[in-house]
Amino acid sequence: MTTLTDRPNTALLVVDVQQGVVTGAHQRDPVVANIGALVDRARDAGVPVVWVAHSDEELPQDSDDWQYVPELARQESEPLVHKHYGDAFEGTDLEAVLDAAGVGRLVVAGAESDACIRSTIHGGFTRGYDVTLVGDAHTAGDKSAWGAPPVEQVIAHTNLYWRFQAAPGRSAGVVETKDVTFTG
Repeated sequence: MTTLTDRPNTALLVVDVQQGVVTGAHQRDPVVANIGALVDRARDAGVPVVWVAHSDEELPQDSDDWQYVPELARQESEPLVHKHYGDAFEGTDLEAVLDAAGVGRLVVAGAESDACIRSTIHGGFTRGYDVTLVGDAHTAGDKSAWGAPPVEQVIAHTNLYWRFQAAPGRSAGVVETKDVTFTG
C-alpha cells in the first residue's frame, strides 16, 4: 500500500542499538535478543537490514558508547546510516539507501522509543512508507526524572498509538517479533 511507486520491497531498520544508548535501558537484553532474531530472519529471507547510528556531542562517532552492542553484528554489505537528529531520514542518506533497494515498507526496531524510534516511524510514514513497529523490539532509558512516564508506559503508549496510525495510501501497525513477516 505504500505511496512510493515501484518500491515493493521491505527492509528491517535497526535504529540506535548502540552501547551508550541502550546501557541500562528497559528490558535491554530481551529487546536486543528480539532484534537479533529479526536480523537473522531478515537475512535468511534476503531482506535488506539497514543499520542506523546516532552521534552527537554526548555520543561521539567511533567512541565505545557509539558502537553497536556486541550481540548485534552488522555485515559489511549492510548499509550503516549516520544520523545526528532523531528522525533517521533527516540529514542522512537513508532515503537514497531505501530507494536503491526498492524499499517501500519498513519494519522498525531499536531505541529510543520516545525519541529516535518515534521520530523515525513518523518520518518514514510521512514520506510515504508503510511502517511496522516491532512492539517488543524497542526500548528506552528512564526519563522520569525529567517528568516522563515510566519506560514501560512509554513503550506501551508508543505501541498503542502506532497501532491506530492512518493516512491515505499507507499502512502502519505494530506486531510482536514472533509475528513479523517481511512480505507486504
